[in-house]
Amino acid sequence: MKEIKAGNYRWGIVALLFFATTINYLDRQIIGLLKPTLAAQLHWTEIDYSYIVMAFTASYAVGLLFFGNFIDKIGTKLGYTVSLVIWSLAAMFHAMVKSTFGFIVARSALGIGEGGNFPAAIKTVAEWFPKKERALATGIFNSGANIGAVVAPILVPWILGIYGWQMAFIITGAIGFIWLIFWLIFYEIPSKHKKVSAAEYEFIHSDIDEAVVNTEGEKRVKWVTLLGIRQTWTFVAGKLLTDPVWYFFLFWLPSYFSSTFKLDLTKPSLPLVIVYSATTIGSIGGGHLSSWFIKKGWPVFKARKVAMIIFAICVVPIIAARYATNVWQAVALIGLAAAAHQAWSANIFTTASDMFPKKAVSSVVGIGSMAGAVGGFFFPKLIGYILETNKQAGHILVGYNIIFFICGCAYLLAWLIMHILSPRMRKVDL
Repeated sequence: MKEIKAGNYRWGIVALLFFATTINYLDRQIIGLLKPTLAAQLHWTEIDYSYIVMAFTASYAVGLLFFGNFIDKIGTKLGYTVSLVIWSLAAMFHAMVKSTFGFIVARSALGIGEGGNFPAAIKTVAEWFPKKERALATGIFNSGANIGAVVAPILVPWILGIYGWQMAFIITGAIGFIWLIFWLIFYEIPSKHKKVSAAEYEFIHSDIDEAVVNTEGEKRVKWVTLLGIRQTWTFVAGKLLTDPVWYFFLFWLPSYFSSTFKLDLTKPSLPLVIVYSATTIGSIGGGHLSSWFIKKGWPVFKARKVAMIIFAICVVPIIAARYATNVWQAVALIGLAAAAHQAWSANIFTTASDMFPKKAVSSVVGIGSMAGAVGGFFFPKLIGYILETNKQAGHILVGYNIIFFICGCAYLLAWLIMHILSPRMRKVDL
């Protein structure tokens, strides 16, 4: 078959998704960096902080489920807009609260709004890219999560030192409204976009099993229908077991480095910057690997599965973090695991658009990501209990050792269950 010479406007769309995800994680990550300051002022225990994290993840689960269906109904442009407005206002609202309960309310509102980011972004990728490019596109925009986590340890301490913690929430929250201007100006689905050439439009819809259609306005698939399909549970299982690990990396790594290696979180933190920078490489490299396999002639599902088992194995060495005798050994082991998570994430998200038609992608991503957030709701409670119990006994490191062991095993277990549920990951006919 002759190679189609397509334009490149779709990569501009990925850039928009990348910056939205960067802002999403900047607003999410800030609480972990301000934890020592806020804990001192508000007298938080590890269990108090776990409740705040749980409030976010519980509401995030609800937001994912709601926005998954909502975006399939009204489309990506408006759906993303609604999501961003809610989460940016909620991020700024943090500056007004002065109690633990107030932070629980603010984090809950943030979680609801942020629930729209990934369903909208994955649906956008499915609309703008053929399967052979989707994992790479997903890896690129998903690396925004890592950039947000890299920027935060530099930006937040600087704002904290000069203006105080309230302005840190206000400034980072307001950035989202700048992105919204560009989204409203430059985004539209391919069938309505005036800057998409005929060649690029043909390339976007070049998959043999996908028709050239406008998915907006189609009758959406009901949740009850999707829950009766094995492929839905394949995606759900993968997210349920691995997303909680990423929540740990986001919300507890700053505290781990602070308590274990006396890292000063009121100053820019090089170890955290390196760890989260490694995840950027993992996200883009992970997306590129499965796309490279496909271009070599591998079947789509084989490429995804082989790539994912490689990344699952790469997480296992984090178990050895208990033996780290200096901060850089810990950075190397945790950085590898965090990078492998993001490589895994780029591929597992893409399996949803591989297995389901475009009209159902956002709903499936919402359901699966909700399951991941549910896992993220219970895991912080376990983390808080483990850390607080061992802190009182004078053995805080023992607590982290247990958690690292759980993280190291999670991905292999997830891959095995996904393989059992969908050995060949066949395309769903709706």
